[in-house]
Amino acid sequence: MIRADLHIHTTYSPDASINPKTIVNQLYAHPYIKAIAITDHNTTKGYHKVRKLASAYEDILIIPGIEVSTTEGDIIILGITEPPPRPWTPENIINYTKQQNGITVAAHPYRAYGLGDLAKNYDFDAIEILNGISTPQANKMAQKLAKTMGLPGVAGSDAHRVDEMWAVYTEVQASSNTEEILKAIKKGLVKVGYARKSIHF
Repeated sequence: MIRADLHIHTTYSPDASINPKTIVNQLYAHPYIKAIAITDHNTTKGYHKVRKLASAYEDILIIPGIEVSTTEGDIIILGITEPPPRPWTPENIINYTKQQNGITVAAHPYRAYGLGDLAKNYDFDAIEILNGISTPQANKMAQKLAKTMGLPGVAGSDAHRVDEMWAVYTEVQASSNTEEILKAIKKGLVKVGYARKSIHF
């Protein structure tokens, strides 16, 4: 079993201020969250930087990811290391991700830039049902959407600033291995939780 934050941004996202080195240091120091997906807006540069820094540490896992601004709303892709080819329509993103053995997550469906009910039209692997910066109401609606669609629900802090990190996590019944984690998410071997909110752990 591993606990992971499946949605975090670095300075490679234009609206975020978290330094990659800070992420690595805090992930290493965290008592129980030991995996993180770097999901910068429309780029994987942050993932490559964080992964490089993390290679000096044992026992932490950096999952490749990207949050793509599609024509209808934000989609998180996990398991791919380069941005998908354009045009970025939901269909294209989902088809491309399947070909690459990655997984697609409807990000914060009921917040700005989320797909909302349109998510029902697409073949997602999971729904983000617990987003650290969404309102409780928006997260409740996302939980209902996942239930309606019969899909697993995952959690991510969606941190853009250091004080937003480590708010929530996804507990995955898998080892510390990206491929195993992605398979487990698809199978629904996940549950979400709130983390203790202290920067000092």
